Amino acid sequence: MPFFSYKGRNNNGELVKGVLETIDRSALAKHLFSVNITPIEILPASAPSVENKLSINLFEERIEPIDIMMFSRQMYTLLKAGIPIMSALSGLMSSTKNKAFVKVIGEIRASLDSGRELSAALNLHPKVFNGFYVSMVRVGETTGMLDKVFMRLFDHIEFEKFMREQIKAALRYPTFVMAAMAVAIVVINIFVIPAFAKVFQGLGAELPLMTRILLNCSNFMVTSWPYLLAGFAGSIYMLRSYIASDKGRYQWDGLKLRSPIAGPIISKATLARFARSFALSSKSGVPIMSTLNLVAQTVDNDFIAHKVEQMRAGVERGESILRTATNTGVFSPLVLQMIAVGEESGALDDLMEEIADMYQRDVEYEIKTLSAKIEPIMILFLGVLVLILALGIFLPIWDLGKATMHK
Repeated sequence: MPFFSYKGRNNNGELVKGVLETIDRSALAKHLFSVNITPIEILPASAPSVENKLSINLFEERIEPIDIMMFSRQMYTLLKAGIPIMSALSGLMSSTKNKAFVKVIGEIRASLDSGRELSAALNLHPKVFNGFYVSMVRVGETTGMLDKVFMRLFDHIEFEKFMREQIKAALRYPTFVMAAMAVAIVVINIFVIPAFAKVFQGLGAELPLMTRILLNCSNFMVTSWPYLLAGFAGSIYMLRSYIASDKGRYQWDGLKLRSPIAGPIISKATLARFARSFALSSKSGVPIMSTLNLVAQTVDNDFIAHKVEQMRAGVERGESILRTATNTGVFSPLVLQMIAVGEESGALDDLMEEIADMYQRDVEYEIKTLSAKIEPIMILFLGVLVLILALGIFLPIWDLGKATMHK
């Protein structure tokens, strides 16, 4: 669609200008009137440059999942009450506090005014509404259950938000402890050990092996810290670049699932997301093949998404969902038994919801017991660190004291 630049006055008489993509000038004028802007001039324009978009995004509010969640809930309430969708969007524009999201809603309303369907209008904003969200809205338009779909999307996003927060909570404690230990090691090597080195130089005796190792490590860190810092930054950059690739993301997501402590939590949270998405799509009338395609987009883990794609390929060959789920090797025997019962009884969507609830309870329990699992490991690491420092720093002083007493 072409771009048009516009100038207008708002209700306060202030001059407003900008560039929008729309079907024609009349559609843009209608959109401006709907947001209480009286157009003065509308002219054809080119697409905004990357620099302009960047400068705007630096100061623009971010659209958070809570904004999409509340949008879905409010759309359900308004559509259920029989309010036309254009009026519903206008009401949301006036009640939404996030200005960036108000702008998105206004563009959606302009797209609807130009003849697009709601799913097509949402699809123009992929950074706000993902493919799963757009597909579910398209299903709601086709089946005439758009209000129910918005309510299910609200529940789904709320569940996603909960799972994301649970995973962050699970990783926060071990990350903080490991970071604190790393900082402590750096401080000891740069400030503490060099102070003792001056004392050791005046002893005039051969130092123990552990002391010599600590002194050499400290000297290396003090003299080479710029290179170590550059190497650390370069390693982080290379790791992030590798993870950004398809192969790297797949291997990294698989490694996260196999990690000793956080792995079970991430795995159960991801499978809960899979089961909840499957139940939502199935209850909304999405065919099984499309359901698995949509679910692969929402699990937020390339390793599990690859397993879901394997399930889809197996179902396409005529295999049962139970057989394909068993072949993935990621589901427990209890979950496989529930899938078997759901498939035989024709209530797979309800059983998937129960599976999601079960995984969610497991995640909550794992997080509550996380500190009890981590504390012994952290105590062991701290004990080893203290032992090394004691042997390296205090052993020569102890030897000097004994030699002085003998004299």
